[in-house]
Amino acid sequence: MTLLSRLFGVRPGIRHPVRLRRDVEIPAADGVPLLASHYYPADVDRPPLVLLRSPYGRGNALDQLPKLLAERGYQVLYQSLRGTAGSGGRFDGFTIDPADADGTLSWLRAQPWFGGVLATGGASYLGYSQWELAGHEIPEWKIALIQDAPAEFGYRFMYPGGAFALGNALGWVQLVDRMFAGGYSVTRQLLSMITAARRLSEATLALPLNEADLVLTGHRVPWFREWIEHGPDDPYWARMDHRANVARMPPAVHLQGGWDDFFLPGMLADYAALRAAGRRVRLLIGPWGHGRGLYTRHGMPDALAALDAALLGEHPPSGVRLFVTGADRWTDVVEWPPPHESTPWHLHPGGRLSDELAPDGMPPSRYRYDPGDPTPAVGGTAVGLSAGRKDNRRVEARPDVLTFTSDLLPHDLEVIGPVRARLYARSSSSHVDYFARLCDVSPGGRSTNLCDGIVRLSEPGDVRTADIDLWPLAHRFARGHRIRLQVSSGAHPRFGRNPGTGESLATSRELRPSSHEIFHDPDRPSAIWLPVFSGAA
Repeated sequence: MTLLSRLFGVRPGIRHPVRLRRDVEIPAADGVPLLASHYYPADVDRPPLVLLRSPYGRGNALDQLPKLLAERGYQVLYQSLRGTAGSGGRFDGFTIDPADADGTLSWLRAQPWFGGVLATGGASYLGYSQWELAGHEIPEWKIALIQDAPAEFGYRFMYPGGAFALGNALGWVQLVDRMFAGGYSVTRQLLSMITAARRLSEATLALPLNEADLVLTGHRVPWFREWIEHGPDDPYWARMDHRANVARMPPAVHLQGGWDDFFLPGMLADYAALRAAGRRVRLLIGPWGHGRGLYTRHGMPDALAALDAALLGEHPPSGVRLFVTGADRWTDVVEWPPPHESTPWHLHPGGRLSDELAPDGMPPSRYRYDPGDPTPAVGGTAVGLSAGRKDNRRVEARPDVLTFTSDLLPHDLEVIGPVRARLYARSSSSHVDYFARLCDVSPGGRSTNLCDGIVRLSEPGDVRTADIDLWPLAHRFARGHRIRLQVSSGAHPRFGRNPGTGESLATSRELRPSSHEIFHDPDRPSAIWLPVFSGAA
């Protein structure tokens, strides 16, 4: 039995003997050869097939999942996308050549062992590739299992709020380059991680930014340079936007995300679109970061239950299952977001946060931002081990970070849903970022980040309004805790620093400091809105 079966308690009723065909060559529609591994149960004739399409290689630890599926009675075709792990052609970042899917589907339908029943699965890029696959009509497709992957890549991931996701972009460049250079060897990848953090830190501070790939990898990465040369509203990103494919997704879709995953807002937008398109959608969100949820005792059984039901001709589970942080419990709701009351908490002078408006006639709060010494990000929705919930007291002690903190809560406060903030701000520069982060402050003083968001402003003006969409959450602030809002003008390297000049992100060399005022009076009531859950105890 596979390691995953034992770890996650998903032992199949019948354990089938598994066979493997390596390096199966599949011609893309343009003739480029794509390699795949074919796992199948030796004692089942033409069983349902699960298609996995990946740039991350085959024959390593990830192959535990195909083995698990095969011993449950499914075939698995684990394919390497073009330009990766022996497949021909050129890898092009998050642009997938449609010829890959064209050729794969035609080839698959011609195989005598294909029984005409298809599922897809996978996390991150493997989930994103399922949205790209839906550019085709596939009547055999019964369910898509998508973890931590949105239909659209450019705006929500690469430019959330208009700010470039520098740390995550370079972190992924480094991950892929490490795989390619190391021949997908896990040992080589682990060895290269010894100096990875230092190189990544140096690359995030590179000027101009279009040389960051050289600092990081020693060579040019064309698709990274394209990312920083094309802003969020550029037509360039249309090739990575598969939201229009929702009408061709299969009848059932299982979505799995994490509260600390950078793809979560996009996935929740996909959830709404799939429901509107009449799909049966299961949504599970747990207390983890990117790519970690499936390999848990909650994520794995839930996904397999949906897969088994769909491929056996039954109705897979729907509805929404959420982990409520702070309460450390799972809860089931009918839909996302569940019924809630969006309740404002207002910023006050002196660093207070209150559910009442601030008094009139008080001066604004002030700070200075210097991109030469950028405000750091601590935890949050970052690539790698630095992601997640961390103690933020050190960054909150910096003079370029404002904090607004509530009184001790007299009772538990449960919030589930979207979070937003509005800041009334004046800056010495037209080109500024505003970053807002919600934290839970324990009785001992630890300030733990829950969710955050950023917006980039470029229009001139006196007092401007900064509307910030933070990551959604499900959290219980316990009695005796405090609610805290951080306000700053950066979270480096999670978001690339704003140089303050308005020059091209790719070629700018100058860094210009700026001063900021945050207003909090009845005419300019800066606030954060929390989704108070109407079903809370």
